[in-house]
Amino acid sequence: MAAQKDIFSNKFIWLLAILILVNVLSSYVNGYIDLTGDKRFTLTGPTKNLVAQVDEVIYAKLYMDGDFPAGLDQLRQSAVDMLRDYKKINNNIVFEVEDPTAGSSDQINERYQQLTKEGLAPTSLKVFDGKEYVQKVIFPYVSFQIGQRKVVVNLLEPQQAGQDEQEILANSVSLLEYKFSNAIQKLLLERKMNIVFSAGQDELPAQNTIMLERELRRFYNTGRIVLDSVVKLDAEIDLLIVNAPKSPFSQQNQFKIDQYLMNGGKILWLIEKLQVDLDSINKYEFYIPKDVISGTEDLLFRYGARVMPNLIMDLECSQIPQIIGMSGDKPQTAMFPWPYHPLIAAKSEHPIVKNIDRVSMFYPAQIDTVKTATPITKTILLTSSDYSKVQFNPVRLTFEILKTPFQPEFFDQKNIPVAVLLEGEFESLFKNRVSAEFAESLKNSKMQFVEKSTPTKQIVVSDADFAKNLINPRTGDPEQLGFNKWDIKYYKGNNDFILNCIEYLLDENQILTARSKELKLRPLDTVKVDQEKTFWQVLNVLTPLVLLAAFGLIFNYIRRKKYII
Repeated sequence: MAAQKDIFSNKFIWLLAILILVNVLSSYVNGYIDLTGDKRFTLTGPTKNLVAQVDEVIYAKLYMDGDFPAGLDQLRQSAVDMLRDYKKINNNIVFEVEDPTAGSSDQINERYQQLTKEGLAPTSLKVFDGKEYVQKVIFPYVSFQIGQRKVVVNLLEPQQAGQDEQEILANSVSLLEYKFSNAIQKLLLERKMNIVFSAGQDELPAQNTIMLERELRRFYNTGRIVLDSVVKLDAEIDLLIVNAPKSPFSQQNQFKIDQYLMNGGKILWLIEKLQVDLDSINKYEFYIPKDVISGTEDLLFRYGARVMPNLIMDLECSQIPQIIGMSGDKPQTAMFPWPYHPLIAAKSEHPIVKNIDRVSMFYPAQIDTVKTATPITKTILLTSSDYSKVQFNPVRLTFEILKTPFQPEFFDQKNIPVAVLLEGEFESLFKNRVSAEFAESLKNSKMQFVEKSTPTKQIVVSDADFAKNLINPRTGDPEQLGFNKWDIKYYKGNNDFILNCIEYLLDENQILTARSKELKLRPLDTVKVDQEKTFWQVLNVLTPLVLLAAFGLIFNYIRRKKYII
């Protein structure tokens, strides 16, 4: 009997020791199984490859520690988990979590001033904590640093009109991997890539692209190039932006662009097919747009796209002011929807446009894709709404159409492409057109004609004004990119779309694919929650106790039956 008790005691001691060991080990080892259908909690392949390549210490600091309401705590914990996943892949990723709001008043104020100087401005967010809305001041940032190089990531997505806090937090969580990987990729660049805007063909002036270039210069070199001034586009140009030319490129300059692409160059085409002047409509009561012949037509057609000589009308559009009467000697104005200024909502799942806000465009044209001699992947990035229509030139633009409400049945077309991504091996426009004499002259200049490109990519957008910043007439300062002066509203989608296009064209690691992740909200039935709250609280409290008691009774019964004679 005593021997049996000793055996039981030894088994119990061993079981207890194993349980303690497992608990100790679990505090050092973190793991999980991702059972979500979209693999939301699994790092993408490009991210794993990028992080594995890090061969020097990257120091990350998360400025979110302390007590937060549930939504913010989810964002904080998701950021910590993401950094842990990175560290599992590569121990060169070192991170810490800091609470900027901890300490005495003097310490907090001093820390606030220092973080603000570094561009880490505090954010005030109203979040529902289950009972009421609470205001929380946070620093939703992570800084990544190698030596003196630092990239700061804002974890929190800005709030758009009609968007609640839970949706903001869900979007913020879904974009963490892309933001972290993008920051690391920027730090690992051996050199700053070069982005040049075409010039010399009546393109958008520098003052209207200053905000875009200011954003790009954080990580890239930018400049302008007049094609007449160079023999060829150098291979050190990583991206060429054809910046809304209004006068035609000569055949020689077409050849330079073509051969730049054939040698693996990337191009972002911002094309204005019809030139529209809103002031002229006000002045003359009607206006017939001018067809812009830019010399890009043949190039784009050979590469697989054609910008049509028409204008898209869309029922989903921004507004313009119109005079509706006089009050004394002062005109009275009201806002009217102007269908030639569509608000484009992305419908594609491509990472360039997934989860971006609407893009405010101005007189875009239809883009047709055409058959090419080589296999080209053509991806429609942006289209008009389900209530749209095209008008081919010549078209008479007048404000008379605003006098009667628009009828949906008039807008009988839908999903008209305005932005297209082209990827593959492109055939030269000049194939079979280069004479022997010209080929010899190229050879003498140590240049070689290439009739088929290496795999590369380009994007065609049938509007350039969406990427243009306005100039404040009173101060002379540039407005934000995406600011609509008639709506007096900033459309963040404009900024995101142009930057994502550039990022995708230059990103050989395909980090942008991480933007495709989406954290879907599954809201609770609040009425049912209130009705059944007590039941589920009692069930959650009593169930573990009942199971524990049942286990104890069963275990005691088996022990007594086995060892008592």
